Amino acid sequence: MEKILTQAEWTERARAVLPAGGFGNFDPGIVIREGNGARVRDEDGKEYIDYLIGSGPMMLGHGHPEVMEAVLQQLPKGMTFFASNARGIELAEEICRAVPCAEQLRYVSTGGEADMYAIRLARASTGRTKIVKFEGGYHGMSAEAQMSLAPSVRVNFPQAVPDSAGIPPSVAAEVLVAPFNDFEYIKQLMAAHGHEIAAIIAEPLQRIVPPLPGFLELLREETQKHGSLLIFDEVVTGFRSTYGGGQELYGVTPDLATLGKVIGGGFPLAAIAGRADIMRHFDKAQVGAEGWLMQLGTLSGNPVAAAAGLKTLEVLRREGAYDRLNGHGKRLMQATSAALEEAGVPFRIVGEPALFEVVFTDSKVRDYRDTQAGNLKRSRRYNAVLRAEGIFKSPGKTYPSLALTGEDLEQTEAAIRKAAMALD
Repeated sequence: MEKILTQAEWTERARAVLPAGGFGNFDPGIVIREGNGARVRDEDGKEYIDYLIGSGPMMLGHGHPEVMEAVLQQLPKGMTFFASNARGIELAEEICRAVPCAEQLRYVSTGGEADMYAIRLARASTGRTKIVKFEGGYHGMSAEAQMSLAPSVRVNFPQAVPDSAGIPPSVAAEVLVAPFNDFEYIKQLMAAHGHEIAAIIAEPLQRIVPPLPGFLELLREETQKHGSLLIFDEVVTGFRSTYGGGQELYGVTPDLATLGKVIGGGFPLAAIAGRADIMRHFDKAQVGAEGWLMQLGTLSGNPVAAAAGLKTLEVLRREGAYDRLNGHGKRLMQATSAALEEAGVPFRIVGEPALFEVVFTDSKVRDYRDTQAGNLKRSRRYNAVLRAEGIFKSPGKTYPSLALTGEDLEQTEAAIRKAAMALD
């Protein structure tokens, strides 16, 4: 009989073979054994209600029976081919139907890859090199994306601050950083540098911070005015609050969008989508060697991931799916507000019902620096109590899923009340 190891034993083994004892994603002190529906269990058997949901992909919950069946139907037909396959083509058709900017798409395996290629595609299409990103915006792990994601020092805009070792100083010269939701700054930046800028890349919902009314429209206007491209990083927002993603939710259509998480149904799959005249740079026959953007990947368009994604999107298209999902989020937001108001603690709930978080501040939250100006000690305490009460979530985000039951929500509300009472 196989020996069952404790979580402490697994973490000890991990420290020997994994830097920092983990995968680099989440608290390495928790080792998950299994997930089912809206719940996960660690290697000690402790059960949690899951609001991390794999950092976003598991909108239907773990082990959804229809997704499982779709995967099991595909597995005996082949796991990967490094060639086109029907499931991948069908999924591309559905994404292009759903996403306003998507006339064509190209698959990759991760959202970070998609963002990297989108930036490169913008440069290939425009012949320019500079990229504008917003402080605190997350766009994967490329050198450009690791500029001013979570800067340890504050510098004057538009100077970029590398968040990682191993990035050449020359990269910073090609990235201009702006504060999110600052209308006047974007106008000034584009007036000064618009002729050099290949693209502005933005999360329509930046982490948890929504755009102010008119801000995304301004980005659209300014990029069109100066001949730059607008890229929406929809790795998180794609198919999240609405079927058409952030573009549908906020009513602004970019030139390019990156997608991931939900489209793979829990498997590694992502995509760059956009206008056909831009996407043609992936086709050497159309643009020649000088304009061609080389892109390939061993698992790009993997048929198992595509089958899981197709079924996930089918479930999300069903009547009432988003009403239920957003209803869960609204209920949790209301419960959080009530508990923290009763506790007399200053707070703001920031985000959309399908993705939100508490910032412990009495000021408006409009950008990254506002989120960091909140009471971080109070936030850590709040999240620690939630974890102890069986709530599994990121310290900075709450993802509801369709798998949540009434019992799950009631248990979560009780945990929120306890966490609120634990704050000083």
